[in-house]
Amino acid sequence: METTRQRVVRSGKAVAPGALKTAWWLIKIMFVVTLAITFLKYFGVIAWLSFHLTPLFSYFGLPGEAALAYVSGYFVNCYSAIAVMTTLHLDMRATTILATMVLCAHNIPVETAVQKKTGSSALRMVAVRTLSSLALGWLLHQVMPGEAMVQASEWVREEQAALGPLLLDWLVRTVRIAIPMVLLVFSLTVIQRLLSEFGVIRYIAKFLKPVMVFFGLPAKTAFLWIVANTLGLAYGAAVMIDEAATGNVSKKDIDLLNHHIAISHSNVEDLLLFAAIGGSLPWMLLSRWVMSLVLVWERRLEIYLRGAPKSVKQNAPKV
Repeated sequence: METTRQRVVRSGKAVAPGALKTAWWLIKIMFVVTLAITFLKYFGVIAWLSFHLTPLFSYFGLPGEAALAYVSGYFVNCYSAIAVMTTLHLDMRATTILATMVLCAHNIPVETAVQKKTGSSALRMVAVRTLSSLALGWLLHQVMPGEAMVQASEWVREEQAALGPLLLDWLVRTVRIAIPMVLLVFSLTVIQRLLSEFGVIRYIAKFLKPVMVFFGLPAKTAFLWIVANTLGLAYGAAVMIDEAATGNVSKKDIDLLNHHIAISHSNVEDLLLFAAIGGSLPWMLLSRWVMSLVLVWERRLEIYLRGAPKSVKQNAPKV
């Protein structure tokens, strides 16, 4: 029988290759994206985009070039959005608003495919995540203290700087961000594996039933809720799809869960990464929890009004 130490070592060895692969991929993303942004800055493309997009993003209290980070995150992932954001010189307020929008709607192609495979409508998931990200961006702009960053960005003023100093500044900034980010990703991957190895995640799930009731989620979805919050949708896809396929959790229950985690997932790694570049963790987390709560209870009301099967009504949490 394995000792605790042997299980820790075995788990660490098992997860190390994947963690290192993810870390290396992250480094490449960081360097490629930030280098591309540096050249866009040098050739004046950023100034042009900022001028044309500022009217739209001003509704969120953001400068026009913030659209680059949002679009990058929307179609790729949070890492690529962060890579762009590190070059924007945003303050805490703007970073928090933009980060919240990206956290709601990122990696849409892959994550939508996962949610569709577990039983939710792909079109509905895209609409929910996109509209929620825009709504939260606008709402946070209305309620957060501080002033909007809709004035011309620093990039406009630095547009004519020599290429050499710009590249040196790019290298220094990227290395400073990449090193702690890679360490964080690697550490969280190992920790998650250890929690799973020693059954801590399933143990915690037993105590989450009141939380599930509050969010309008069936108790059976507690474990998947933890998976989504620790691994995210893309990395936790195998677990979620397997649970749906085995029938341990009904597709209707998973659909309710999907309405929650569509807006609020990966609340360990991604949330800490955005906090590391200046975002306010409470605002980013609590605003999405409120939105996800509204979405799930709206979905329950919609099912009820449409005359859902009795099994669904029986699974409704008691409040």
